[in-house]
Amino acid sequence: MKKSILLLASLTSLISATSCTAEKTDRTMQNKAQESITPVEVPVKGGLARAYFASGCFWCVEAVYESVKGVKESYSGYSGGHTDNPTYEESNTGDTGHAEAVEIVYDPTVVSFATLVDVYFGSQDVTQVNGQGNDRGSQYRSIIFYQNEEQKKIIDDKIAALNKELAPEEVAAEVYPFEKFWMGEDYHQNYETNNPDNGYIQNVSIPRLKRFQEKFPNILKDGAGH
Repeated sequence: MKKSILLLASLTSLISATSCTAEKTDRTMQNKAQESITPVEVPVKGGLARAYFASGCFWCVEAVYESVKGVKESYSGYSGGHTDNPTYEESNTGDTGHAEAVEIVYDPTVVSFATLVDVYFGSQDVTQVNGQGNDRGSQYRSIIFYQNEEQKKIIDDKIAALNKELAPEEVAAEVYPFEKFWMGEDYHQNYETNNPDNGYIQNVSIPRLKRFQEKFPNILKDGAGH
């Protein structure tokens, strides 16, 4: 019996290791494919810039960024895929390639892109592949988008530093040149604010927001985190 258990454990470990290796290879291939794409740079309008991130459920990420000083608005939508006008139902199949993403509208004189990147990595499990917590699947994978080489360097430097701290684990986020953000359906916008009694909001989104706010009290808007 013990031999059978040990054999089963060994097989499980081997399958897990093989799966992790395959996922890492897939991410590397995807990132290399993205390298040939010229990023789209969104112009600053009215003194406001835009940045794009994917990190699990967009309801959670939207709420995190909206509590940050200098962020004027956060919109939920889809990015990183290969189809036009994706819907929530379509993105959930994984067939569109899109991840749930947010568009962050911010004042760069108040909060820098580098700080937004710190918020990004500081508000998620940076080593989880294809998801956050129990939200799993390619539509929940972490992607950080850059619009120019300066932003890419900020991202790459931050990932390199984190990988040193995490070794032998490493950051799971994919790094993509920004191409297009597709706005999500109306009912997804400001979802946490509009649905405070929702079970997912109570048990997943709000706790994630609180964990972030406890780590970054100095960059929160007045009243946030209380």
